[in-house]
Amino acid sequence: MSPPADYDVWLFDFDGTLVDTEWAYTREVFDRVGDRLGREFADREAEILWHGLGGSRDVHLRNWGVDPESFWPAFHAVEDPTERAEATYLYDDAARVADLDEPTGVVTHCAEFLADPIIDHLDVGDWFDVVLCCDDDTGWKPDPRPIELALADVGAAPGARGVYAGDAASDVGAAKNAGLDAVHVERHDPAKRGQCVLGDHRVTSFDGLFDGGVSR
Repeated sequence: MSPPADYDVWLFDFDGTLVDTEWAYTREVFDRVGDRLGREFADREAEILWHGLGGSRDVHLRNWGVDPESFWPAFHAVEDPTERAEATYLYDDAARVADLDEPTGVVTHCAEFLADPIIDHLDVGDWFDVVLCCDDDTGWKPDPRPIELALADVGAAPGARGVYAGDAASDVGAAKNAGLDAVHVERHDPAKRGQCVLGDHRVTSFDGLFDGGVSR
C-alpha cells in the first residue's frame, strides 16, 4: 500500500526511530566512557541514556551524580564513526520512508560525524532532501528551531501541512512547538520508558502510520 498523501512534508528523527544500534556496541561505548570518568554505568543506565528514556538525559546524569559537561565530551570522544556505522541497523518498517514522494528529511540529535557515515553505510542518503544534525547553533529538541530550519531547507511553503515522527518525548514536543503533527513511534516497552508519550499519532511501526492503523 502506498503512503498517505495528506502531508506536504515528512520529517523524522533518526536514532531509535529509523535506525538503532546493536547492544554490544552501546555497552562498549559506556564501558569506555566509564573508564574516562572513573565511574561504571549499569546496563539500565546505558539504555536510558542511549535511548533517551524517561526524559532529559542531562537530568538523569545529574541525578546520578554525573556532570553532563564532563559526560558528553567523553561520550563523543570514545565513539568511532566506522564502528558505529557498522553496528547500526535499519528498522524493517523504516524502509517505507523510501516510498515517500513529498519532501522528506531527518532532524536528529545524532552528531554529524556519526550520522553521515551511518547514512552512507545503510545507503539511505537518497531518501532525504535534508539531514539536520542538531548542535548548539541550531538548538536542541524540543526547541522548534531545528524543525523550522529543516522545513526552510526543503522549501516548505507557509501553511504546509507537515509531520515529524520520533521515538522520544522531545521529538513530540519539537513537532508541536513547530506547529507540525507529531508521531510517537514506540520502539520500547512503555514500562521501561517510565512515561506515556502522547502524539497526534501513536504507532509501534511505520506500517501502522502509512497503512492508516494509527491511534490518537
